[in-house]
Amino acid sequence: MSFNDEARPANPLSAAANWKQYLVLCKPKVVLLIAFTALVGMLLAVPGLPDLRLFFAALVGISLASASGAAINHWVDRRIDAKMARTFNRPLPQGEISPIRALGFALALGVAGLGLLAIEVNLLTTLLTALSLIGYAVIYTVYLKHATPYNIVWGGAAGATPPLLGWVAVTGTVGAEAFLLFAIIFLWTPPHFWSLAIKRRKDYARAGVPMLPVTHGVAFTKRQIVAYTVFLNIAALIPFAIGMSGLLYLGAAFWLGTGFLRQAFLLMRSDDDRQALHTFKFSVHYLMWLFAAFLGDHLIAAFL
Repeated sequence: MSFNDEARPANPLSAAANWKQYLVLCKPKVVLLIAFTALVGMLLAVPGLPDLRLFFAALVGISLASASGAAINHWVDRRIDAKMARTFNRPLPQGEISPIRALGFALALGVAGLGLLAIEVNLLTTLLTALSLIGYAVIYTVYLKHATPYNIVWGGAAGATPPLLGWVAVTGTVGAEAFLLFAIIFLWTPPHFWSLAIKRRKDYARAGVPMLPVTHGVAFTKRQIVAYTVFLNIAALIPFAIGMSGLLYLGAAFWLGTGFLRQAFLLMRSDDDRQALHTFKFSVHYLMWLFAAFLGDHLIAAFL
């Protein structure tokens, strides 16, 4: 399979792309996970339920800003995407949406999301969301991604903010517990993304992106995945240790953490790239179920 070095020109028949193509620009699966962690951050911040108008405004605003970052990522990376098997079918490389339309759509989402947060939520949440958007769409996508093999470590800070943003949305302040939620996702991001990078290392090499498996080798990357997974497991137990969560969360954190460590060690011992994909998929379920346990534990404490 060969891929063009440049994104294909927009197909005139698809200049007015349908809504499904614009939805792809938003990376909906990623945004749904982001929205869920933000939702958990909001609910953990206060006993019971927060004000419903504030809750929905914050959730929609954070989601729109996240979708904006995803669409900007598509726009910036359109030429790289055209060279990679995983991404060459995206709307921009295929010419299904013109670059100017994609950029306009992305900026409109960002303005709508930040505007909603500024009007209906609070200025601190708006500011932190804007910084997160700039961190991902500009600092990571434009600079860090091409500057260092540890790009995802530093760029992951932007992706770790949703539960912190949710917390700030309903409290107006940044608490220590919010930073702990941030730290869990921050430590989760490298083993999650490097697992996929191992599987797709030839793509990244072809596109000239200095991902860790390309610059330092697969064996080194696997050891880094194990190390970060250990640190993640330690961080994930702290909420129980400080009384932020209860036994339901503790059981889930232990079970999920053991499973993630098992996947990481299997990956380190395996020469089969299919294990890298298994580890990547497990990491997605890990974060989703860990935050679901946070939520379940909170609801049990609030209503029973």
